Amino acid sequence: MSSSRVDYIAPWWIYWLHSFPHVNLRLQPVDNSFEPEDGDYQQSLLFLGCVAATALGVNLLCLAVYLSCLCCRRKDDDDGAEADGKKNTSRCVTWAAVSAGLVTCVAVGVGFYGNSETNDGVYQLTYSLYNANNTLSGVDSLVSTTMGNMKSGLHQHLARLDEIFATRGDYVQTLQFMQKMANNVIEQLVGLPDWAKADMDLASVAKMAADMEYYRWLAYLLLLILDLIICLLACLGLAKRSRWLLTTMMLCGVLTLILSWASLGAQLAAAVGTSDFCVAPDKFILSQIKGVIGTDIVHYYVYCNQTLSNPYQQPLTLFQRSLTTMQIQIQSLLLFAVPLFPTAERDLVGIQHVLNSSEASLHQLTALLDCRGLNKDYLDAMVGVCYDGVEGVLYLCLFSVLAACAFTIMLCAIPKAWRQIASSEQDYDDMDEEDPFNPRRNRMGSQNQNHSTLPSFCSYSSSMGSHDSLQPPVVPLSGAPLGDYMNQTALFGGNPRFENVPLIGRGSPPPSIYSQPYRNRYSPSMRATYLSMTEEQRRHFGNDFQA
Repeated sequence: MSSSRVDYIAPWWIYWLHSFPHVNLRLQPVDNSFEPEDGDYQQSLLFLGCVAATALGVNLLCLAVYLSCLCCRRKDDDDGAEADGKKNTSRCVTWAAVSAGLVTCVAVGVGFYGNSETNDGVYQLTYSLYNANNTLSGVDSLVSTTMGNMKSGLHQHLARLDEIFATRGDYVQTLQFMQKMANNVIEQLVGLPDWAKADMDLASVAKMAADMEYYRWLAYLLLLILDLIICLLACLGLAKRSRWLLTTMMLCGVLTLILSWASLGAQLAAAVGTSDFCVAPDKFILSQIKGVIGTDIVHYYVYCNQTLSNPYQQPLTLFQRSLTTMQIQIQSLLLFAVPLFPTAERDLVGIQHVLNSSEASLHQLTALLDCRGLNKDYLDAMVGVCYDGVEGVLYLCLFSVLAACAFTIMLCAIPKAWRQIASSEQDYDDMDEEDPFNPRRNRMGSQNQNHSTLPSFCSYSSSMGSHDSLQPPVVPLSGAPLGDYMNQTALFGGNPRFENVPLIGRGSPPPSIYSQPYRNRYSPSMRATYLSMTEEQRRHFGNDFQA
């Protein structure tokens, strides 16, 4: 046994989590020793979940207050201040969406890493438990097989030889001595610990841990994917300016926020409880197998150092000596008794086969009962739980906190974006439907192009609105100055659609370039053309084009 063997040492985060205050629901301090069956200890872990639930309530309350203040904020009546406010709101929403997206991406990355680490730790635990289960099953199988051979097979051969050697008293005494050695072997095997109960407990614990870990891993995987999808759809709703998508994502964000805080409470309770176990795992193991296996045996496998004696050394040594003595006796009988009693050779060879198989079982049993095999499984299980497992749970706690922050930012940004989109649509509704530069009118005009006989650029229809009134009046070129016609042609870029539509001579000009809200919808070339009108044209139109 090597003295340079690595012992189990709990990492620093185990002691940090173990130092968390343990308080029951009555706010009374509780011992932080790992006692999962104790009611007060269970309440101390439940108290950590209640802390996360309180944080969730505070978060939702702050969001409710924020949304109430946002709804009660009055709209600024000043146009210039309103434009600046919209610009600032748009910039704030953009930065909030970018921040929420980045934090969500970081949270999902941390969550995937923590979920993988936790899964690796639990897998290492279950692998070690199954490996230890196979070792204990092998020990129990070897002990049962050896005892069965000694009780049934050896006893039958000795009974038949006793009848054959009935006339020879010395041979009968040899058979009685061999029977005594066989009983001694059985007695030593019965003195070994019964691993059957511990074997079943390890198998059930490993299966339960594997099943729980599968559902836990799947649930967190779905939660990570859900967070990522909600974030992407929220960003898509902001880009597409879709109010129904933003409303849906807001509801999903509230649900995900609740799930984030709930998962944080469960993870925190699991991390603290596991840390309480990892601080002193041997203490809990001793309490669980008390009355089944001796304390010296548990210490032998948990610590496995040279200062501890092998508790199986004496029974295994007596087992070996008894087999050796019986082998010597069988060799003597084969040498001296077979020439006198030829019928005894078959039973003597059968006894020899039983002793050989028992000796092989003894060597295997010695190897399985050595502390190095089970101690390695024990260390692997502790490393899987206390290192990878608890570390992964801490990363999942960080994921929950980051996800809660990201969705809080998102829930603050979506109402502003929703309000901004509604305000923009209201601005479009306030526009004059007869404005030729209204985007909505242009869209409606393109949709109704097949139903219009002459899509005019500027409205000159009468109050009747009939089809005939849309036909431009035929005005001879001699009735209007040549400069008017040229200005009109230059205004519309020489487009043939409008060359026969007199703007200057018909007395119905387009809206003033200085009126609201049309002043920002004329191009510089149009305004320059209007301003280059002659004095006669100005008198004709009056003050419509005056600044």
